[in-house]
Amino acid sequence: MAQLTLDRWNITFGGDAPLAVIAGINVIEDLDLALTTGKALKAICADLGLPYVFKASYDKANRSSLKSFRGPGLKKGLEILAEVKSQLDVPICTDIHTPEECEPVAAVADLVQIPAFLCRQTDLVVAAARATHAAGGLLHVKKGQFLAPWDMKNVIDKARDAAREAGLSEDRFLACERGVSFGYNNLVADMTSLAEMRKSGAPVVFDVTHSVQKPGGLGAVSGGARDMVPVLARAGVAAGVAGLFMETHPKPAEAWSDGPNAVPLKHMKALLATLVALDNVTKQSGFLENNFGA
Repeated sequence: MAQLTLDRWNITFGGDAPLAVIAGINVIEDLDLALTTGKALKAICADLGLPYVFKASYDKANRSSLKSFRGPGLKKGLEILAEVKSQLDVPICTDIHTPEECEPVAAVADLVQIPAFLCRQTDLVVAAARATHAAGGLLHVKKGQFLAPWDMKNVIDKARDAAREAGLSEDRFLACERGVSFGYNNLVADMTSLAEMRKSGAPVVFDVTHSVQKPGGLGAVSGGARDMVPVLARAGVAAGVAGLFMETHPKPAEAWSDGPNAVPLKHMKALLATLVALDNVTKQSGFLENNFGA
């Protein structure tokens, strides 16, 4: 299985490395919430022996309504993320939306994330691949809800080609599953897609909380089925993923974005403890789908 390392943080994704946890709040509400949540998650992951990356978005460009909260924006958002990184001593993951954002974001974020709806935007993928690679980070590309899992190979290859054309030869790309949309305010997470995406040669991360989202399910905002997060998380870890992407909140009912699919922070340790046990069984067995020949 492919393996990538964030050298500065000594965090490895893939292979037989421990399950990586990319977790935090959906959107930056304020610095205090980001610090409180990040501090709690860092402590939980340290207790469980899991590598941790703090996640929060400075802008949520894909909203159900023009009235929905988007975040503090690029400048203020990066200032908050830089402060979280400095105070908590954790790597940062955040998402971009335009080629112009790539370089300033890559200067702060260790994992630069391309949102699912934008994964085929060539100019964005090229700029993100080059900026992230040059800054020493990793590019985390979410699979579009409209793509078959094997189509992610083209997306990852596009990023690789862009890096090579810029004289950057090392592979620095992660692929992330977040469910498939068939309309009707629902997403479906297919566990076989996690294995299919591994064929791209990139470590695969499973975005569990967005996979239980109900896009537009509450009319002007999205709904979610957070009670299904443990179900999908256990299945994904058993399928052998390199990491999990999860959003949480101390009070999901009061979250400014995506509260219905966020895991209550008070339940994160118990959930991750179960997932550690499953991850150990899966990776110690060394028995993934490539053991089966024709």
